[in-house]
Amino acid sequence: MLKLAIYGKGGIGKSTTTANLAAAFALLGKKVIQIGCDPKADSTINLLGGHPMLPVMNYIRDHDEEPEQLAEIAKEGYGGVLCIETGGPTPGLGCAGRGIITTFSLLEDLELFETYQPDVVLYDVLGDVVCGGFAAPIREGYAEHILIVTSGEKMALYAANNIQTAVKNFEDRGYASVKGIILNRRNVENEYEKVSAFAVEHGLDIIADIPRSADIIRYEDMGMTVIEGDPDLPISRIYLELAKKLLSEDLI
Repeated sequence: MLKLAIYGKGGIGKSTTTANLAAAFALLGKKVIQIGCDPKADSTINLLGGHPMLPVMNYIRDHDEEPEQLAEIAKEGYGGVLCIETGGPTPGLGCAGRGIITTFSLLEDLELFETYQPDVVLYDVLGDVVCGGFAAPIREGYAEHILIVTSGEKMALYAANNIQTAVKNFEDRGYASVKGIILNRRNVENEYEKVSAFAVEHGLDIIADIPRSADIIRYEDMGMTVIEGDPDLPISRIYLELAKKLLSEDLI
């Protein structure tokens, strides 16, 4: 099983990246689970035809109890990708990362992995603050590898540095390690050079270079990933090649 946590600054495109990777893995015949670990709960929306799903934390608040079946908090999207959103607390009340911890514990109780037996699990994690629940995929053994999504913008690289630092703090415990950098371009000046310098400084590789693409926006407006919209597009092929690379390196 390939278990990846995808981190990045809020708004940097990690959810778009994660959903397109999930769709690419599915198109390659893999059984995929995507778990959105962000209070906004919008990670899987473009795998579900543009329709948001009920987050786990909302379910618990609405029913005043935990779900007894996976079907109550999970939904299959494009390519059979099983979609789950952790959600978060009522705005202004409680810690946002608590939703991740609660959800992960619940999924263990419901025997998600034993029941679904996925080939690939993707965690889409907000990387602005790498503490508490947001660090759970790194330190609790859920993910084996981390991908950091960044552009060449200053604050995106600042968040990427915080993520890398958090991972380094756990490295002697056998937790997840950073597998590489995904450059999600914003067309800032000298963007590749800036991200490349960051990667070299931290001993990392840029494993994918994703250009800005109007096709991504066009298909997201229709509630789709570009993989679903047109897998033959140049931008779709970039995601597919990244998925193939990740599979070949991990030999699941």
